[in-house]
Amino acid sequence: MCESNAYILREGEEELVMESVGSIVPVDGKIKLKSIFGETISIDGAILEVDLVGHKIRINPI
Repeated sequence: MCESNAYILREGEEELVMESVGSIVPVDGKIKLKSIFGETISIDGAILEVDLVGHKIRINPI
C-alpha cells in the first residue's frame, strides 16, 4: 500500500492527525487530507515534508 500517516507539528513535537492518508489536496490555504477509509479533514497549515519512503506527511500549522 502507498498510504502515509499525517502529523502536525505542535511545540516541536509531531502529533498524529490521520492514519492511512490516501490523498492530499491544498485548498485555499488549507490542507485537505482523505484517508483510504473515506474520512476527510482540513487543516490550516502548510506541508513541510512528504516522505514517500517513510510513509509520513509533516504539516506546519498556520
